[in-house]
Amino acid sequence: MSLLSTLFTRARRELALIAAALLLLAFGQLAAEVLEGETLDFDKAVLLALREPDNLAEPIGPAWFDEAARDITALGSFACLGLLLAAATGYLLLRRKRATATLLLVSVIGGTVVSTLLKYAFDRPRPDVVTPAARVFTASFPSGHATMSAITFLTIAALLARSKAELPVKAYVMALGVLLTLMVGLSRIYLGVHYPTDVLAGWCLGAAWAAMCWGIAARLQQRGAVEPPSA
Repeated sequence: MSLLSTLFTRARRELALIAAALLLLAFGQLAAEVLEGETLDFDKAVLLALREPDNLAEPIGPAWFDEAARDITALGSFACLGLLLAAATGYLLLRRKRATATLLLVSVIGGTVVSTLLKYAFDRPRPDVVTPAARVFTASFPSGHATMSAITFLTIAALLARSKAELPVKAYVMALGVLLTLMVGLSRIYLGVHYPTDVLAGWCLGAAWAAMCWGIAARLQQRGAVEPPSA
């Protein structure tokens, strides 16, 4: 590896860690404002704007859009993300990238544990200003769907992007990961099961975790502890 390539790789790794730190700061600031109740008026206004004025149990838009939102939100469920994680891990194992597969598992499972613990710590009640259009079983902050979608989709997208040399392919894969993450988060707000700040916090936390894991993976790859992208 040339000196220029090494410096470029190191710069990208450090930028990823800096981005993770900034996203965590944003999460902390948002969490503080939520605890103080400063975001509640904004949260309620957004949820009410997405409901029929004469029937707060009914999201705005045609019935098919409501059903489509449920389908999209399912992409961020434990079941769907678990299947995706298993498929990606199996693919890496077939490519004989055992260390990379282990990193992926640790990243996603670790993120799941952190998200769950934070839910218990904040214990924010679910929105009660509208009738939710989907069943929920846990606390509201941060959004587990938003957090885990960001962690899973962005981590897998980063791994796939690193395995491809063509810049358009890299951009497409990363854009797809970001798009899926955004769609799942927005569907949670539309269905009335999360406040907007729950989802924003989940995006910040999930993206920070994914960036941190990507930075660690790049450092381990440079040391030879993890298979390089081309291996």
